[in-house]
Amino acid sequence: MIKFEVRIRDNGNGIPKSVIDKIYNPFFTTKPAGAGTGLGLSLSYDIVTQEHKGEIRVDTKEGEFAEFIITIPNNLA
Repeated sequence: MIKFEVRIRDNGNGIPKSVIDKIYNPFFTTKPAGAGTGLGLSLSYDIVTQEHKGEIRVDTKEGEFAEFIITIPNNLA
């Protein structure tokens, strides 16, 4: 099966181990109250995994980077 892979990487602070298991939860945010809803990753995760039968993984190193790897199967073939 052919799959498409998209990688998005930054050079920021990375994702702390203390929150890595929560990042796809609806309404989870590290922002102060009123500064964000925390729905972005949750909605993205649902779209990729449920609608496209793909997966989202994260690779991160605190103080260096965070990289999201999105893999979607090619259902057009």
